[in-house]
Amino acid sequence: MSLSIFGFRALWSPYLILSLLIILGLYFMLTVVYRKRFKNSEPLKKRQAIQFTGAIIILYVIKGSPIDLLGHILFSVHMIQMAVLYLILPPIMMTGIPNWIWQSFINLPIIRPIFHFFTKPLIALILFNGLFSFYHVPIIFDTVKMTESLHVTYTAVLFIYSVFMWWPLVNKLPDQYQLSGLKKMGYVFAGGILLTPACALIIFADTPLYQTYADASSWLQAMSLCVPTGTLSNLSLSGPQLFTDMPVVEDQQLGGVVMKIIQEIVYGILLGQIFFQWFKKEQKDSDRINEEALKAFQNSKIHEPRPIK
Repeated sequence: MSLSIFGFRALWSPYLILSLLIILGLYFMLTVVYRKRFKNSEPLKKRQAIQFTGAIIILYVIKGSPIDLLGHILFSVHMIQMAVLYLILPPIMMTGIPNWIWQSFINLPIIRPIFHFFTKPLIALILFNGLFSFYHVPIIFDTVKMTESLHVTYTAVLFIYSVFMWWPLVNKLPDQYQLSGLKKMGYVFAGGILLTPACALIIFADTPLYQTYADASSWLQAMSLCVPTGTLSNLSLSGPQLFTDMPVVEDQQLGGVVMKIIQEIVYGILLGQIFFQWFKKEQKDSDRINEEALKAFQNSKIHEPRPIK
C-alpha cells in the first residue's frame, strides 16, 4: 500500500516547512541584517551559512518529509531518524552558529549556570546516553510514541542534551573549558561505549519489544501523531504490515544494527579528525620548541667568551 493514502499534510508537513523557514530567516536577519547592533559581532562566514542552512534542510528531511511517516511504520527508519537527529545534525547546526551568538546566549544570567553545569564532559555524556537508553525501554517508548505532548517534549529535551553532549567537542569559545586532543578521543570512546547497551538490547531481542510497531491499535494511536485524525478515521488499516513485508523482529533488529553502524561511522570520522588535529598541534609545538632551542644555542655561541691567548 502506498504512503500517498495519508495525504499531503502527513507526507510533507507544511507547518514544519513554515516554522523552519521562519527560523532560517531569523538566523540571517540576526547574523547579517542586524549584526552590527550587537557588541563584538563578526561577519557571517560562508561556511557557517552553508552549515546552518544544511542543518535546517536535514531537519526537515528527517522530521517533515515522508521519512518521518515511514519512521512510524518501520522501526529501522525510526532509528535512522534518531541517529541523524542526535549524532549528525547537532554538530553541523552548532558550528553554523557564529561564536559571538553563542557567547551572547551563554552569558545570559539564567543560561550561564545551567550551560556550565550540563556541558561538563562527564555529566553531558551520562545524561544524554542515559536519556537515550531510557527512551528505548519498551513501556516508556510506547507511552511516548502514543502521547503527542510527551513525544514533542522528549524529542526536544533529548535534542537539547545532545547539544550539551556535543559541546565539549565543538566548543571554540576562549572563556569556555576545552578538551585537549587525547581527552577528546577518550570522550568519544566513552560515548560509543555508553550507547552500546541500548543498541544491544534491541539487536539481540528475539521478540517484538514495542507495541507501537507490533500491535495494530497501538500503532494506529502512534500514527495519529503525524496523520490528521480525519484522514486516519477514513482509512481501513490493520497495522504496519500493510506497507512492508519485513517481519517486526527483523525490522527491530535491523534498527539496532543501523543505529550502531551510523554511530560507529560518525565517531570514527570524528576520532580521525581529532587525531590529525592533535598530531598537527603537537608537531607544530615540537617544531616551535626545537626552533627556540636552536636560537638559544646559537645565541649562546655568539656570546660565549673567547679564550685569552
